[in-house]
Amino acid sequence: MKALTWQGTRKVSVEEVPDPRIEQPTDAVIEVTSTAICGSDLHLYEVLGPYLHAGDVLGHETMGIVREVGPEAGDLKVGDRVVVPFNISCGHCWMCSRGLFAQCETTQVTEFGKGASLFGYTELYGRVPGGQAEYLRVPQAQFGPVKVPEGAADERYLFLSDVLPTSWQAVEYADVQEGDTLAVFGLGPIGQMTARIAKHKGVRVIGVDLVPERLSLAAGWGIEVLDQSQLGKVDEVARAVFDLTGGRGADATVDAVGMEAHGSPVAKAAVAAVGLLPNAVAKPAIDKLAVDRIAALNAAIKSTRRGGTVSISGVYGGEVEPLPMMEMFDRGLQLRMGQCHVKRWTDDIVAVLEQDEDVLGTESLATHHLPLGEAPAAYEMFQKKADGCIKVVLKP
Repeated sequence: MKALTWQGTRKVSVEEVPDPRIEQPTDAVIEVTSTAICGSDLHLYEVLGPYLHAGDVLGHETMGIVREVGPEAGDLKVGDRVVVPFNISCGHCWMCSRGLFAQCETTQVTEFGKGASLFGYTELYGRVPGGQAEYLRVPQAQFGPVKVPEGAADERYLFLSDVLPTSWQAVEYADVQEGDTLAVFGLGPIGQMTARIAKHKGVRVIGVDLVPERLSLAAGWGIEVLDQSQLGKVDEVARAVFDLTGGRGADATVDAVGMEAHGSPVAKAAVAAVGLLPNAVAKPAIDKLAVDRIAALNAAIKSTRRGGTVSISGVYGGEVEPLPMMEMFDRGLQLRMGQCHVKRWTDDIVAVLEQDEDVLGTESLATHHLPLGEAPAAYEMFQKKADGCIKVVLKP
């Protein structure tokens, strides 16, 4: 089959790889009908290369049609249309029984001290082949896959794999109520959906970004937007949020950016330097000395009112970043973060998706629909934010 493979820093290519097969009784194999490029995939494209191997199949936002099932794959059957959550969880271990599916003890990658295995996401998370391919082996298929109604458009349900539950969890972790104010930092796909979900729940939303297309898209959904490029440094961004909230600050903020935030030139140089090191040197440097670009996180912290909450959905990988602890402690801030527990939120999200109207705009979120063969160019376009690219969906 054809699959999008990692070949080196900023180098991916579509190659012929072996077809997946049933390896465990709980496996299933699906024929992929839609698969998306995630902002987290860009970390593999540049930052996390030392943990990848040439030929690794990428991708963790996938849906398709079941073509094979193992004898213990639950009630899945050949022909079912399914969305596949990006994290692989069993549904019955101690962690899963508490709704902590991203920490599943059955699939934890204990060698590296990480949580549940992820599709297409380095040896740190199990080196499980990803879904930017014609076919995908799905471990723990007795629990993970979410069945999709017959006749429903892929675009309505595809983002149940990651974008929607990650955004839903970001809002839940922010603990905002109707009438509260939520400031969302980063208006990529996660930030856009976070803002829409919060707005749908009756929350006032302020969105912060510096890409014109993202700001325009959010504004079209009734989000109050702040152009970071016009504001300058972290303190000026926070001051603008305070000005919009009567001097108090947002009740909660969401960092939907993560480790590659703009506005951190020194950290950017450090990340780039580590990426040039031989893997044997780079791995321990990333694990123990890694530096993230945390301008967005600092802005989120400084924009939150006293007693408020900072919800972090952006992915971080560093160990040594300084945070404004005195300010955080004095203001009594709460921080909630982590990989999304996808299945924890699925039923709530499906209830919204099943409405006749596409109230969250899932069918129009993707700006580019491309064949799998154009994935390498799509990665470069997405990474450079070129051609108004906000989200790419690939069709194998």
